[in-house]
Amino acid sequence: MKSAIQSLDVSFILHATEDADRVSAAVRGLVGEGAAFEQEELEGHFGNSIRKLSLHLHGEEAARAFSRVTERMPDGLRRSVAEDIDGLVDEHSSLYLRFDKQRLVHGEVAAGYDDAVRLKIKPRAFLLHGLARDFFVSQMKAS
Repeated sequence: MKSAIQSLDVSFILHATEDADRVSAAVRGLVGEGAAFEQEELEGHFGNSIRKLSLHLHGEEAARAFSRVTERMPDGLRRSVAEDIDGLVDEHSSLYLRFDKQRLVHGEVAAGYDDAVRLKIKPRAFLLHGLARDFFVSQMKAS
């Protein structure tokens, strides 16, 4: 049987002053091993060099990554996600999570807003039409 997760996308901005290997390793520690990061070179507001790194996982690899993420999330953060599920799931039933990048580098999984590692978890079609919210809440409570 196929998993309930169709895909998981990870993205984050890497500033020129950050250690790319250290940040990438921290993100890999969150989602597990998988495909190579795609990199996009960007320019900041003041001409500084920044890179956007992204990773796209499908099927079982995405499901394993989502399980790993929920297992690493502290109880309070999982409860917070479950309570605010309507604000975190879009009209297409995808769940959006944001983790503090700097705290992640130090081994801590915490909610983040400004300089965040962003995750988009897309469920399979059979979870659309309202069932995705219940599924995601159950996953936050099960871990």
